[in-house]
Amino acid sequence: MDQIRAVVLDIGETILDRSREYAAWAQFFGVPAHTFSAVFGGMITRGSKVAAVIESFAPGRDYSSLLVERERAGITVHLEERDLYPDVRDALVGLRRLGISIGIVGNQPAAVSAQLRSLDLDVDFIASSTDWGVSKPSPEFFLRILESAGAAAGETVYVGDQLDNDVSAPLAAGMQAVRLIRGPWGYLMRDATVEARCRAVIHSLTELPAVLGA
Repeated sequence: MDQIRAVVLDIGETILDRSREYAAWAQFFGVPAHTFSAVFGGMITRGSKVAAVIESFAPGRDYSSLLVERERAGITVHLEERDLYPDVRDALVGLRRLGISIGIVGNQPAAVSAQLRSLDLDVDFIASSTDWGVSKPSPEFFLRILESAGAAAGETVYVGDQLDNDVSAPLAAGMQAVRLIRGPWGYLMRDATVEARCRAVIHSLTELPAVLGA
């Protein structure tokens, strides 16, 4: 196994706890939070994306226009320290000690990556699919990661919660993968065969430095 020169962390449900974001959507649609969560879980187990879940509450309207409408209604979520999972900063300290490049990327609006940069995280780069104009699981997305990290595919580890975008896609790009069991996708979507191809399956980012340093 190649020596690790770079690690890249997914954004949603890896770095960010999206509870406040999803609660904002429930408020906007005027439904109980548990109703929104139940619909969310049911749809993603059938392969639906977040945008499709949002649109299911307003048939005939698209995600982008609904987001604008939500913001006009004053229901906004600006990222704050409390939106980071509690293990993030400790994990970054441990990763920095390994002397490797650290990145944070994901399929997110540009506003999310911009707000993440304002949190002063000790990483080398932060980017979103909107910043790059390409999203997971496109191979081009992972090429952009390698360019930003300055590392070869086999020397780079992608860490995330989703089996398709965060495990299968980077593996197909020649990278290594670490599966994080966290958030809706982490607990609802399990596949022992896919997970067996990972460098590790973890339940906390604080496990990551030991996994990569081994």
